[in-house]
Amino acid sequence: MKSMEKQKKFKFKKVLQALMVILGGLIAAYGLEAVLIPNSVSDGGVTGVSIVGSQLFGLPLGVLIAVLNIPFVWLGYKQIGRSFALLSILGIASLAVGTIFMHHTPAIIEGDTLLVTVVGGIILGFGMGLALRNGGALDGIDMLAVLLSRKLPFGTSDLILFLNIFVFIFVSTVFGLQGAFLSAIAYYIASKVIHIVEEGLSGSKTFQIITTQPEIMIETIRDRLGRGATYKEAYGGFSNEKFKEITCVINRLEETKLKEIINEIDENAFVTVYDVAEVKGGNFRKHNIH
Repeated sequence: MKSMEKQKKFKFKKVLQALMVILGGLIAAYGLEAVLIPNSVSDGGVTGVSIVGSQLFGLPLGVLIAVLNIPFVWLGYKQIGRSFALLSILGIASLAVGTIFMHHTPAIIEGDTLLVTVVGGIILGFGMGLALRNGGALDGIDMLAVLLSRKLPFGTSDLILFLNIFVFIFVSTVFGLQGAFLSAIAYYIASKVIHIVEEGLSGSKTFQIITTQPEIMIETIRDRLGRGATYKEAYGGFSNEKFKEITCVINRLEETKLKEIINEIDENAFVTVYDVAEVKGGNFRKHNIH
């Protein structure tokens, strides 16, 4: 009986996550079509490249977003997992379809460049943050940055910024230098809003877990996330009871999945989460789980 209730709760949570990711995609599409694009302001990442491609070749923006993100979704599946890839497909699909249906939406702001970048950045960031908070992504450049951060001595956020420099140079070919600068400002504002919506989004995260099932927890983290973990003995200050405290460092896109694992194995586990600006050395490398 308890197992069935747990299964129902898990299914409901998954459906709710999917709906939130779809909603995030639609909100981001509204920010693009009703604020940014009518004022010749672009986004960063794959969406920014898609906007430029749409302007240059007259192709529907939604089609380009869907097609250009395909290799990145595959990358997300291989490196992060099936659940993340499926939720990202939902998010990217809702963003693509949203831009098609909202293409003729009247602009809610026109002319005021400062207001355009601020409002557009906020709406876009809220939509992207909502998707990321619920385990999906709306743009493939995040996935590429996560993969490169494992191969290069740079943090994920640094690589996202670096990759977007090239995107905004590309944007300048269509929207001009002013349009590229405004696009960069809007993207910066969006990134800050994402950080607010999805706390501690940038960089890696350290999870410290005190549980009665340490061996099962470590094994499951390794099997499902492809992540290693360490543990040490800890003693309760009040009860003087001995515990094993697990420490695991993950990237930001794996947070939702790790929380699911913890709740599934020991919902009473004591968990603390820390933001990590940078990870170097050791064996911080995801093993192939497929």
